[in-house]
Amino acid sequence: MMKNGKQSSQPEKGSSRILSLTVLFIALCGFSFYLGGMFCSERVKIEANDVTSTTTKAVASPMKPTVSPLQIKSVSFPECSSELQDYTPCTDPKRWKRYGVHRLSFLERHCPPVYEKNECLIPPPDGYKPPIRWPKSRDQCWYKNVPYDWINKQKSNQHWLKKEGDKFHFPGGGTMFPRGVSHYVDEMQDLIPEMKDGTVRTAIDTGCGVASWGGDLLDRGILTISLAPRDNHEAQVQFALERGIPAILGVISTQRLPFPSNSFDMAHCSRCLIPWTEFGGIYLLEIHRIVRPGGFWVLSGPPVNYNRRWRGWNTTMEDQKSDYNKLQSLLTSMCFKKYAQKDDIAVWQKLSDKSCYDKIAKNMEAYPPKCDDSIEPDSAWYTPLRPCVVAPTAKVKNSGLGSIPKWPERLNVAPERISDVHGGSASGLKHDDGKWKNRVKHYKKVLPALGTDKIRNVMDMNTVYGGFAAALVKDPVWVMNVVSSYSANTLPVVFDRGLIGTYHDWCEAFSTYPRTYDLLHLDSLFTLESHRCEMKYVLLEMDRILRPGGYVIMRESSYFMDAITMLAKGTRWNCRREETEYAVESEKILVCQKKLWFSSNQTS
Repeated sequence: MMKNGKQSSQPEKGSSRILSLTVLFIALCGFSFYLGGMFCSERVKIEANDVTSTTTKAVASPMKPTVSPLQIKSVSFPECSSELQDYTPCTDPKRWKRYGVHRLSFLERHCPPVYEKNECLIPPPDGYKPPIRWPKSRDQCWYKNVPYDWINKQKSNQHWLKKEGDKFHFPGGGTMFPRGVSHYVDEMQDLIPEMKDGTVRTAIDTGCGVASWGGDLLDRGILTISLAPRDNHEAQVQFALERGIPAILGVISTQRLPFPSNSFDMAHCSRCLIPWTEFGGIYLLEIHRIVRPGGFWVLSGPPVNYNRRWRGWNTTMEDQKSDYNKLQSLLTSMCFKKYAQKDDIAVWQKLSDKSCYDKIAKNMEAYPPKCDDSIEPDSAWYTPLRPCVVAPTAKVKNSGLGSIPKWPERLNVAPERISDVHGGSASGLKHDDGKWKNRVKHYKKVLPALGTDKIRNVMDMNTVYGGFAAALVKDPVWVMNVVSSYSANTLPVVFDRGLIGTYHDWCEAFSTYPRTYDLLHLDSLFTLESHRCEMKYVLLEMDRILRPGGYVIMRESSYFMDAITMLAKGTRWNCRREETEYAVESEKILVCQKKLWFSSNQTS
């Protein structure tokens, strides 16, 4: 043994033994570290045939990744057929015949298995142009961007939209608002004063048409998710998103909507053709589940104002009166109370009074019954509709309208439901908001288009508390906050803050049309979920829903950055790698822009 460059006083025999043990110990440590590195490098698998195996470095700086970056082979995705220009994988009309017609369940999500997934890039329609910028887009869009005439021809007398030259114009008409959507909403606000003072902030419009109601509410400080299925109305949701209005494909059928319980301040149906009184009122029960205590349900159309409207509905006054009485009875049994009515608009309010729900629980013969405690009210990803009433708990009651702060104060107040999230706290939310303010400030340096009228429709693909959206709240954007169906349930917190979002599993396609988002943001999505989802399919789905000229900000572990960059090249994106705001080696930012290209089978 050597010490300070001099021979130790230990006996030679002992010295040899200690040296041997030391060498053995070092060898065992090195072998264990090597095995550990192999295990870590195998934790995240993309596709076995495309991955180049790497091993760990023996010694690593705390500021550098301990695993060599993931490497994959170069890939170039081919063009899809031009027939797929409006392809929605999980709501594909070509696959409807495979599924039942009961309660229109074929319109729900039915995603293709892996062996049927397309591995190609969806082309835009011939003649596609960059979308008209907000706020002009609310009133007009390019015809060739959404080249569908069915609504224009079938609903021309209702003034949903009108084709003039190379544009569609949206005059704000609708089945139940012939004098225009603004006049309709003015009448609604007279019935619901809470729409004027920031009490009502989030809303859902079922059977939204071209989303004129949700578009009008934006100027009134109310953020609406417009919901419609893909059906014979042809691209209602695509029209909405082309206009710059939040919308999502969906239908109330046999599955719960992808939202937590007690989320929306208001739900609306303007002759949306949902049979509210059929099937035991199960669709009304879903509305009850997603509306927060004290929230409102607004109905215009049959059977409201039946005594004056029945002739126009091709029915009899007696039938409509019976339907109205049945509707009122069902709503009362679900702890809704009649709030106001004038002409064609009727408003009910969801009670937060515990006594109403206790009465249901005590009456064993009551219909609908109170939901059993074993039924998770926030479970909403491929969860069947339940024929029971979700009773608000004391904690949810404190999140009801009148209890939570009004907008915009509620954005920065920690909701009580944050304590339901493991590790969630008011201080944690404050820290998260501060972190995202710094990050967004940095994003605007590396992507100057953010915060301008070049970006309108934004998706945060892997949010926690909606901090990214909160940091952008004063910009001319809206953000769809996506919470993974496999992660902690933080979406109730997002809604309680006055933001909107949905549950989703990124191993599947999102419920939207192609070319509907200007900016996709993801934070650590591949780090968290690449053990379940192949990276190439996530990138292809991002390309499908991103508008040509749109942007991607990917904040990810350095381990994945090379592989992501290689796949992004295969999608024809222009990308550049940027440092994070802290310039650490373990995490990088990839900023990409999607090119506008046309199918080689088209003329443009």
